[in-house]
Amino acid sequence: MAGSLRICLIAEGFTEDLVSCVSSITDHTNTPISVYANGKSNWLSDDLFQSDQVSITQEKNPLGWGNVINYFLNTFTDDYLIIMDPSTKFTADPIPLTLSALASGYQGVGWRGGLVNLEDEWRTTSDKGAGEVDVLFGYYFAMDRKFAISAGGANPSAKYYRNADLELSLAIRSVGGKLMQLDLPLEQGRHHGYHDVDPDYRDKNSRKNYQRILDRFRGKNEILSPRR
Repeated sequence: MAGSLRICLIAEGFTEDLVSCVSSITDHTNTPISVYANGKSNWLSDDLFQSDQVSITQEKNPLGWGNVINYFLNTFTDDYLIIMDPSTKFTADPIPLTLSALASGYQGVGWRGGLVNLEDEWRTTSDKGAGEVDVLFGYYFAMDRKFAISAGGANPSAKYYRNADLELSLAIRSVGGKLMQLDLPLEQGRHHGYHDVDPDYRDKNSRKNYQRILDRFRGKNEILSPRR
């Protein structure tokens, strides 16, 4: 059996794009979708999605990215979770390929990722295309839920998503997990989490997240995937 799977979305405004994202998913798969409406209570109407496939959790007090990811990991009981940004849309069904890769021995599967650059001492990553990778990005990041928990889950210090998905990736690899980047039928629209955030906030928290990566993992080349 391939195992049960759930798609998890963090909603932070931009309702029109959220509806478009969810519609693209429901058009192609019956996989359950859980939306976490972060930071505002009752701003999404309960009847926004006319489908039992979609559930919404709304909390008044905002959580940082790491804490929302850990909410997903610890609340649901599915074998696998897909952390997906609402800017990402399905153009066909990526679930069979995703589940096949997870069942074949990978603990994380994604659409975009890369290898850590050793020549600049871990300061950047490079997209090498499909294959085993060091890191996956949160546009579409499927993971073995129990394995991710055993790796410590997402860092609660990560208020902002950027580079926090890389830290979670390396945490999974550091305890023996393997990550696979696939070519999947997905497309990305405007990524509001990057383009429509205060630049000072974005840059400050991105640097904080990446500094934790360097402090925690730099030099531990044995946790990385084979170079290619």
